[in-house]
Amino acid sequence: MSSSPSFSTTPQSKEDADYNKICDEYNHLIETIPKANGWRGEPLCNYNGFWLNTMILKSNFFLQSYFKSQTTDIFLATVMKSGTTWLKALMFSTLNRHLYSFSDHYLLRHGPQSTFPLLDFESYPITDFTSFPTPRLFATHFPRTLLPSCMIPCKFVYLCREPKDVLISYWHFMNKLRSKDLPPVSLDDAVDLFCKGIMDYGPFWEHVLSYWRASLEYPDKILFLKYEEVKKEPEVVVRKLATFMGKPFTAEEVEKKVVENIVNLCSFQTLRNLEVNKKGVENFGRVDEAGVENRHFLRNGEIGDWKNYLSEEMKRRIDGITHERLKGSGLIFDASAIA
Repeated sequence: MSSSPSFSTTPQSKEDADYNKICDEYNHLIETIPKANGWRGEPLCNYNGFWLNTMILKSNFFLQSYFKSQTTDIFLATVMKSGTTWLKALMFSTLNRHLYSFSDHYLLRHGPQSTFPLLDFESYPITDFTSFPTPRLFATHFPRTLLPSCMIPCKFVYLCREPKDVLISYWHFMNKLRSKDLPPVSLDDAVDLFCKGIMDYGPFWEHVLSYWRASLEYPDKILFLKYEEVKKEPEVVVRKLATFMGKPFTAEEVEKKVVENIVNLCSFQTLRNLEVNKKGVENFGRVDEAGVENRHFLRNGEIGDWKNYLSEEMKRRIDGITHERLKGSGLIFDASAIA
C-alpha cells in the first residue's frame, strides 16, 4: 500500500493562524486512521464511518474550517455515479433559465460538471465564492454527517439511485480512472468492495440514509429524489426543482414549453452527443490535476443496467444488504430497477 501524503507545515500564505493546527490534526489522523486499498490503487481512509481518499479527507478539513455558507445556498448531494452530472445540468438550467436561450446555451459549449463547483476538491486557500450570484449552487459527495455545520441549515437536493446500478457505473468509472499500469478491478472484487462499503464516500447505504432521515425531519430543506423518478418523469422533477429553488415556472413559461425545453436540452442523449462532452476535460478547478474526460461522466444512464453484468448470486447478496440496512427507514427503491 502506498504511503499517504502529508501536509506541508509551511503554507504559502500566513493569513489564517489556524492553518498549522489543521495540518497537525490531519497529519496525526492520517497516521492512525484505518485504511483499505481503494479502487484506483490508492488508499481509502475510514473517517467517522465513511471511506475517503486522502485528498478528499484533506479537503474536508479545509471545508470544516474555512467554508462560509450563505442562508440562500443550494447544494446538490449524491453518492458518486448516482446521476450527479444530469442533475447539475437540470438544476443549473432551471435556476438560470433567464440567462440563456436554448439555441445558444452554456451547456452547448461546456460540460455539465463545470456549471457549479464540487466542493470536495477545495484546497488551501479555499476559493472565494462571495462574488457568486445568489442563490449559489454547489455540489458535494460528502455524507450529511461530514458536512460543515454552517451548511446544515441550507437547502439540499439529494439524488440517490438503485445500488446495483450505482455499483456498475462506479466500477466502469473507476476502471477508466485507474492507472494503466494496474490491472482493472474485476467485477468479483468490485462487488466485494461495494458490499463491504469500501468505495469513495461509502458505505452507500449509510450515505443515502444520512440524507433520507434528514429529509423526513426537514422536508422544506431537503428535496430527496430518486434517479429512477427523474428518468421516468423528468418534467415533473424539473417543476419540483424550480419550486424548491425558489423560482417556480410561470404560466407563460409553461405555455412556451420552457420545462420541456430544459428536459430536452439536459437529456442524456443530447448531452452525450455534444462535442464538448465527447472531447472536453474537467479538472474541477484544480490546475495541478490532469482532469477527467467529460465522456466518462455520461456512460449509459439506463435503469437496470446491472442486469447485463451481475450474476444471480451477486444480485441476492447486494439486495440482502440493502434490505437489512434500509429496514425500518421507509426508504425503498423502484421495484423495476431491483427485479
